[in-house]
Amino acid sequence: REGAGMGSFEDIARHVRARRQALALTQEQLADLAGTSARFVWSIEQGKASVRVDKLVDVLRVLGSELAVVARSEP
Repeated sequence: REGAGMGSFEDIARHVRARRQALALTQEQLADLAGTSARFVWSIEQGKASVRVDKLVDVLRVLGSELAVVARSEP
C-alpha cells in the first residue's frame, strides 16, 4: 500500500515495517537513527495505538515518510 492513505494503526504498522525492510534497516538501526528505542519501533510495527506521536513522526521522517491528517468527505 505504498503511497496509499493510512486509516488505522495497522496500516501505519505495515507501512513502517515495509519501509524499514526496504531500506535494509533492523529495528535497532531505525531506532538509533530516529533517536528512540528498538522497543518503540517494535510497538509501532505491532500496531500499538498508544505510541507517542512526536516519536512516530521522528521514525517516519527517517523512513522518508510523513504523518498527515486529511479530512474525510463525511464525518
